[in-house]
Amino acid sequence: MVALGSLSISTVWAQEGTSAIDTGDTAWILVSSALVLCMTLPGLALFYGGLVRSKNVLGTIMHTAIILCVISIVWVLWGYTLAFGPDVGGVIGGLDHLGLMGVGVEAFPGTGIPHLVFMVFQLMFAAITVALITGSFAERMKFTALLAFAVLWSTFIYSPLAHWVWGGGWMAQMGFLDFAGGAVVHISSGFGALICAILVGQRKGLGTEAMPPHNLPMTVLGTGLLWFGWFGFNAGSALGANGVAASAFVATHIAACAGGLSWMIAEWINQGKPTILGVASGMISGLATITPGAGFLGPLSALFVGLVAGVVCYVAVIWKTRLGYDDSLDVVGIHGVGGFTGILATGLFASIGAQGLFFGNAGQFGIQAGLAIVTMIFSVVGTYIILKIVDVTIGLRVTADDENVGLDLSQHNERAYS
Repeated sequence: MVALGSLSISTVWAQEGTSAIDTGDTAWILVSSALVLCMTLPGLALFYGGLVRSKNVLGTIMHTAIILCVISIVWVLWGYTLAFGPDVGGVIGGLDHLGLMGVGVEAFPGTGIPHLVFMVFQLMFAAITVALITGSFAERMKFTALLAFAVLWSTFIYSPLAHWVWGGGWMAQMGFLDFAGGAVVHISSGFGALICAILVGQRKGLGTEAMPPHNLPMTVLGTGLLWFGWFGFNAGSALGANGVAASAFVATHIAACAGGLSWMIAEWINQGKPTILGVASGMISGLATITPGAGFLGPLSALFVGLVAGVVCYVAVIWKTRLGYDDSLDVVGIHGVGGFTGILATGLFASIGAQGLFFGNAGQFGIQAGLAIVTMIFSVVGTYIILKIVDVTIGLRVTADDENVGLDLSQHNERAYS
C-alpha cells in the first residue's frame, strides 16, 4: 500500500498491474472519508458558529454547509480530474476523469481501495479547505459572493495545488513532503484568508464595540468534532489500515494535546489567565501544524511540533491586531502560520518513509521551505485575482444596514434564537 504524502500519483499510475481490493483498507478509508466530513459539518460549522455574534451564527454555519454541497458537485464534475487526472506537464491533471469518467470500483493503482473511495476521500479535503477560508470574512460577505468565490477558488487554486503536490505534478517530482495537507490545505486556505480579510475589509465597529464569541460551549463542541475527524484526515492519508496510519494517528493526537497546552501557557503568561478559547485554539493549531508531517514524524517529534505550534500560532493571532487586518476567526494565524510551520518541521524531523535535516537529509528542508513559499505566493496572488473578479461582477460585501442587522436576517431571513 502507498501513503498519499510519500508517493506521488504519477509514480502510482506507473506501477504495473492492478492491486486487489483489500476490505480492511477500504473500510478504513470509507470511515476516514466520513470522519473528514464530520470535520466540516458539524465540526467546523459549530467551531466557527460559536465564535461569531448571535446575529450571524446561522449565516456562518450556512457558509460551511453550502460549501460542502457546492464543492462536492464541483469535484465530481471537474475538480477531481484537474487534481488527479493524468499529469499534463506537471501543472494540471488531464480531463480523462471529467464527470468521474473511468472512476469506478476497480482498485486505485498501488492501493487496496476502489478508485471511487480514493475520489470521495479527496473530495472531503477539497470541501473543508474552502470552508476554512470563510472564518476570515465572517459576518460581512454577501452570500452570492461566497458561492462564486467558492467555485472559482476550488477550481483555480485548490485543484492545481492538489495536483502539484499529490497528483504527480512538479512539486511531487521535486520531492516535496506534504502528508495530509500542510501546504495544499492549510497554507493555501490560511494565506488566501489573509487576502480575503484585507480586501473585504474590517467589520463595522471593530475596535470600538465588543465582539466576543456568543457561544463558547458550541465552539468547544466543534473543536472536539474537528479533533475526532482529524484522525481520518491524517491517518486516512496513509490510504490503508497499516503502520503508517497508526503512526499518523498517534502523532495527530500528541500534537493536538501539546498545542492546547503550550497555547494555554503562552496566554496565561501574556494575559494573566488561561481560557478555554485559548486551549481550543491551541488544539487546532497543533492539529494543523502536524498535518504535513503526520505520517513522517515519530511521537517525540510530534510532541515538539505541537508545543511549538501553540506558541507560534498564539503570537501570530496576537500580531493581527497590530498589523491591522480583520481575520475574524484567526484563519491566518492558526492555519496559515500553522501549516507553514508544519511544512518546515517536516523538513527537519521527517524520519518515517523519508528523512529530514535532523535525520541526514539536509536538502529536504530547503525543498520544504522553498515550495511552502511558492504555495503561499500562488494562493495570495490567485485569491486576490478571484476576489477582484467577484467584487466587480457581484460585489463582496453586504451593505452597512445588512451588517448591522446581521447575516442571519439580511441574507437568510431566519434567526438562531428567539
